[in-house]
Amino acid sequence: AMVKDGLFDKFPCEQIFGMHNRPKLDVGKFAIRSGPQMAGGGLFDIHITGKGAHGARPETGIDPVIIATQIISALQSVVSRNVAPLDSAVISVTQMHSGDAYNVIPQEAVLRGTIRAFRKETMALVKERIETISSGIARTLGGTAKADVRVVFPPLVNDRDAVKFIADVAAEIVGAENMNREGPYVMASEDFSYMLEKVPGAFINIGNGGGEGGCEVHNPSYDFNDDIITLGATLWSRVVEKKLAKDAR
Repeated sequence: AMVKDGLFDKFPCEQIFGMHNRPKLDVGKFAIRSGPQMAGGGLFDIHITGKGAHGARPETGIDPVIIATQIISALQSVVSRNVAPLDSAVISVTQMHSGDAYNVIPQEAVLRGTIRAFRKETMALVKERIETISSGIARTLGGTAKADVRVVFPPLVNDRDAVKFIADVAAEIVGAENMNREGPYVMASEDFSYMLEKVPGAFINIGNGGGEGGCEVHNPSYDFNDDIITLGATLWSRVVEKKLAKDAR
């Protein structure tokens, strides 16, 4: 929303930097990598229509639940058989809704879930396969299916020069051995990617610790480690000092 509102027209930037806490990475450590670091993300809804019937007479209906289960199973083949082995993608069906009675075959079913990939081309491939597989299986079993696949986040791609700059600054604070410049790929998505599409920059991970409360984010047991606030603020201060000093020469 900020990019659409003209953020960088109102406040032109030469480089931008972002930071995210990383559970299970020790306190006092940072991680980053050049190029793609976090996956692009999308959401999908698959609306399936069959023909309702009495549960005791399935032959008189078209079961959308059966269609849904076949679609779920077939979607797993996209990553294993359509995406190149050296590429990466995820399809997760996270919701299935249908029916409200024990003895009634419902008329409709809905599947929902998420897709992830590091390349826009792979995101487009996964989107096309979800649409084709869903409609094809439904039609084969006598029903219909309409897939709505929406790419929500582009892949997060770090600029090489910006990565070197912030990694060098972090290494001065915590030591070179605690600055991982070949950090792991992350299949989760991040909307800072929209900003990096407009302005070169880098997104760095700060260790949140691996002890109690070290579970992954988006988890009800997650607990932000307040002890890392000073370290993160120090990095930002040093980034500003180094950048302004360099530009003032």
